[in-house]
Amino acid sequence: MANIPKKVIDRFVKAVPKFQKVLQIAKDRDINESDTVSVLNDIFSEVFGYDKYLEITSELAIRGTYCDLAIKIDDKIHFLAEAKAVGMDLKEAHVKQAIDYGANHGVQWVILSNAIEWRLYRIRFEQPINFDLVVSFKFPEINAREEKYQDILFLLSKEGIGKNVKEAHYDKVQSVNRYVIGNLLLGEPVITVLRRELKRLADGIKIEAGEIENIVRSDVLKREIVEGDQAEIAAARVNKFYKKTVKRPPRKPAAGQAVETKEPEQPTVSVTEKLLGSCGSEDYK
Repeated sequence: MANIPKKVIDRFVKAVPKFQKVLQIAKDRDINESDTVSVLNDIFSEVFGYDKYLEITSELAIRGTYCDLAIKIDDKIHFLAEAKAVGMDLKEAHVKQAIDYGANHGVQWVILSNAIEWRLYRIRFEQPINFDLVVSFKFPEINAREEKYQDILFLLSKEGIGKNVKEAHYDKVQSVNRYVIGNLLLGEPVITVLRRELKRLADGIKIEAGEIENIVRSDVLKREIVEGDQAEIAAARVNKFYKKTVKRPPRKPAAGQAVETKEPEQPTVSVTEKLLGSCGSEDYK
């Protein structure tokens, strides 16, 4: 991943522990969805670096329905975020809701979160609409001093948008997974190497490439690796690679329709401050 500026790492290290404490209090009190959205708003601001009043938009109207939060910079929406109450488990129906919001507005990146669990999806604008889970994490489990967690946080940060790190990470996820590796193992170059090594191992034993492929497919790999939608996608990717005709799909969806935005009234004391104030602690160094 791209090098993360020191000031961004310092922000992660300072802000993440604060919100881990906030989220523990919020979970203990089982706060509602509205208050969870307020906490998410603060996380986007203090952890991920967005301007709370200029770049985080609440109640984005999309075809008569409302998405909870949107990250909007220079009139371009980079993320839509669908929130659920902190005590609610994220379900498939919630995923569909979030994906529908993104698809209806032409926004490729969608976040689904209950503030504890975070999921980042990338929509594939094809027929029918499809999507990939790019990263998921639980905020209370983050160690902001560890590089692997800094990389995850950077995917959602304002500075990461400028470096386009989420697309680079998506390309890695699409290339380095069990389905692609399984299909590479079934590819002619690997089968040829296996055939050569088997002949050396067994002192010139006669074995055909097709026999090796059948063994790898049937006895070495799990069935789910070579069958199903994900396997077909991986096989197509590998085949295109071997044919030297890789053509990536367009990265930008068609321009979305104009949307109505409604800015929230900013409370004198935020939900985050109320939660922290309730435990009598203000020092999170």
